[in-house]
Amino acid sequence: MSLLTVGSVAFDAIETPFGKTDKIIGGAGTYIALSSSFYTQDQKIVAVVGDDFPQEMLDTLTSKGVDLEGLQIKQGEKTFFWSGRYHNDMNSRDTLVTELNVLEHFDPIIPESYQGVDYLMLGNLSPQVQRSVIERLTVRPKLVAMDTMNFWMDIALDELKKTLALVDILIINDEEARQLSDEYSLIKASKVIRAMGPKYLIIKKGEHGALLFHGENVFFAPALPLEEVFDPTGAGDTFAGGFMGYLAATDDISFENMKRAIITGSALASFCVEKFGTQRLLEITKNDVAERIEQFVALANFEMVQTI
Repeated sequence: MSLLTVGSVAFDAIETPFGKTDKIIGGAGTYIALSSSFYTQDQKIVAVVGDDFPQEMLDTLTSKGVDLEGLQIKQGEKTFFWSGRYHNDMNSRDTLVTELNVLEHFDPIIPESYQGVDYLMLGNLSPQVQRSVIERLTVRPKLVAMDTMNFWMDIALDELKKTLALVDILIINDEEARQLSDEYSLIKASKVIRAMGPKYLIIKKGEHGALLFHGENVFFAPALPLEEVFDPTGAGDTFAGGFMGYLAATDDISFENMKRAIITGSALASFCVEKFGTQRLLEITKNDVAERIEQFVALANFEMVQTI
């Protein structure tokens, strides 16, 4: 089944306790597309870049099965750029530079060939832009998922709630879930957030795994213990890409299959953090991903012997 990703294709410059980079390829749309490409070759992207974006990376995306008809290339303009420095705990960071450039006035144009897409993943963009994509699709996809962040909760909460009412799955981290719901307990937070519209909620907890909520059902997926985390940038988007790519490939949106999709997303995210930027995602093979998934399965697979 086909997957449409809407998100940023960008440049990043990153500093962590393990080193720093100059400008490298980043952006939510990039990570989502690269991650989902391990499972579906029928994917499309709507994004915008400047004429400074390297053709080599566009060719790489095409080779991964990503249809770029919806990628706008603005001549004479620059690609979105973000620079950040991570603290020693790798869970918090400081933004050093944000240059919106072409993203400031991004108007997502949906090519006619994209109409009828089966699955939609809305990367972290303004809720107005996310909602406009849903409204411009003539046929509602089988499943609509979205990501968002604290920034939009701070400055555009009403618009965010309008968009949440139109989606099936929200993917956020625990800090964002608590802010959006005004509840500290993630169980209570999930109920408040799902009452806003999404039938499913995924709460990412970084190195502590992820939670999936639907109705009265809750599933916890562990995170793989890693000796070193070089760069957490893009891990959440990689997770979302693996999750949606698996759902699109299997074309099964049951709660049971979403459990498998979460493990898939977690496995891919565990690769992403091993090197800077998208480097690791471009190195690994499908066999590497399959072996990593088996490691995740082994983490929580046990037999219980009752003694009472």
